[in-house]
Formats: sequence, C-alpha cells, structure tokens
Amino acid sequence: MTKPLVSLLAVLSLLLGCGVADVSAAQRKTLTLKAPGSYKHVSVHRHRHARATLADAKVLAVASAAALVQDESTGSVLFEKNGDTVVPIASISKLMTAMVVIDSAPSLDEVMTIGEEDVDMLKGTRSRLLVGTQLAREDMLRLALMSSENRAASALSRYYPGGRPAFVAAMNRKCVQLGLTATHFEDPTGLTSANVSTARDLVKMVTAAHQYPLIRAFTTTAEYDVAIKGRTQTFRNTNVLVRNSDWDIGLSKTGYINEAGKCLVMQAWLNNKPTIIVLLDAAGKLTRIGDANRIRRWIENAGLTQRPTTG
Repeated sequence: MTKPLVSLLAVLSLLLGCGVADVSAAQRKTLTLKAPGSYKHVSVHRHRHARATLADAKVLAVASAAALVQDESTGSVLFEKNGDTVVPIASISKLMTAMVVIDSAPSLDEVMTIGEEDVDMLKGTRSRLLVGTQLAREDMLRLALMSSENRAASALSRYYPGGRPAFVAAMNRKCVQLGLTATHFEDPTGLTSANVSTARDLVKMVTAAHQYPLIRAFTTTAEYDVAIKGRTQTFRNTNVLVRNSDWDIGLSKTGYINEAGKCLVMQAWLNNKPTIIVLLDAAGKLTRIGDANRIRRWIENAGLTQRPTTG
C-alpha cells in the first residue's frame, strides 16, 4: 500500500470517529470547570489516541517551539510538541499570581499604590502606571491579567500578607497543590527567566485558573478604561484574538521576554468542545497567533476531535 493511501485512510478514520457535542452558545459562556468531576468523564482507548497523535504530525504544522492542545472535557491530548521541555514562561506567570491573590480572599476595593519597588529594574520595561498611581486591588488584578501590567502584578505581591517573599512562596506551594512538577516561580511578573514550566504543566495551570470567574472575565476583556490621576486611559488586551468573532475564548494569557519568546495560553471552544491551547517560545510577532488559528482550523475543518468511547 502506498504512503499517500495510508495517510488518506488514517485521516478518513479520524473523520468517521469525530463527534460534535450539542452545546449552545449560552452554555459555553456559563459552563465552569469546578473540579475533575464537573464534566462527565469518559475514557479514550489508548491505541486510538496513539493513532491520532501519529496522524497529527502529518497534518498540523506548529511553529512554536513547544505546544500542547487538549480536549478539556475528556483530557485527551490532541496535539503535542515538546510538551515536557522546561522553558521560561514570561507573563503566563500572572495566571498563578492571580490565583494566589484571589485565594487569599482580600478586599478587592482596597486602594493600592504603585511604588518605586514595582518599577522593573531587570528588563527596563515601561508602564503607564506611574509611581504614586492609586487603584483598587480589583483594577490592579484586571490590568495585570488583560494588559499584562508588570507594575500591577508587582504591587499585588507587595500587598500580600508577608510581602513579596511570602507571595512567591505561596505561588510555589500552589504548584505543588496543582501537581505542577516542572514549574517554579521566583517573581510574580514573569520578567525573570527563572519562572519556568512545561506545556504539559501549563495545561493543568490553565485548567485551574479557569475555575476562577474573575480570571476568566479579566483575561477575556477586550479593553478597559481606567481613571489615573484624573485622566481616563484605555488599556487593551494583549491577545488580539479576544476581539476576533471567530473565536469563543474562555481564558487567555500572553507572555514575552527574550528568553521565553512569544507565549500564549488559552481555553477556547473548538468544535463545540472546551479546548486548552498552550504555545511557548514562538519566534516572530505573529507566530503564536498564526499557530492558534492553524490549530482552530485543524480541529474544526479536519474534525480531529475524537469521539470518546465508554468502557
């Protein structure tokens, strides 16, 4: 049998096995993953998953150095590339920052002040949050997540009980709780390359972060107006896909430092199923966006989302 015919049969077998869940748009917006048992669990035969993975490499080209795509409802890995490679994750770190802040149950109305300690002396990044800017904790959290404001993330850690050292310790304890065995944090912003993880670990972190309504809301806000020192300023989401009507995104976070490359993690609905996408170390300004769009088309047009089988 010729190689083209073998490839064609592999793709046809996947197409015949795919299924589309009947999920309304309203259900998409309200469904929340609260625990592993929140979705009905069904198993996928290991040999079927292996065949799907083999076919994946032939039909999907992902430029990011590391990537993982997972069906959130079943846990099936749809695509993986260097999933266990430990790499810097830049501002993807802010998802953990947000979880630690929210877990401490602080007052979201408390006014916080940007201080000299929040100025980035490592990379020299700029910020519109000038020293002396005062905002409620809720706005600091929103800007840290949607606009990846480093000074906001830094201030959130300073105001944590015990200060920044206690905050970073809490981030690493949360890693242990979530089973993130290859993940480590040394600051709340991701500006240091010492904040590292793997694509496989980040799928778990995105799944956990998606349980928090505030994180879902703030990471998918397209833009937000903030009054700073009597002047209204508009902050925009660092992920352009949240403004794209072709996407139904439930959680989003970008990241970038030189050592990490361009990074992107998302929870989105593809083929009417909740799907987690992790893209790490992409070169070029638009590579991670191109990869995300290729993954969406691959799943929706090729129908490679598996229909789970019971037993």
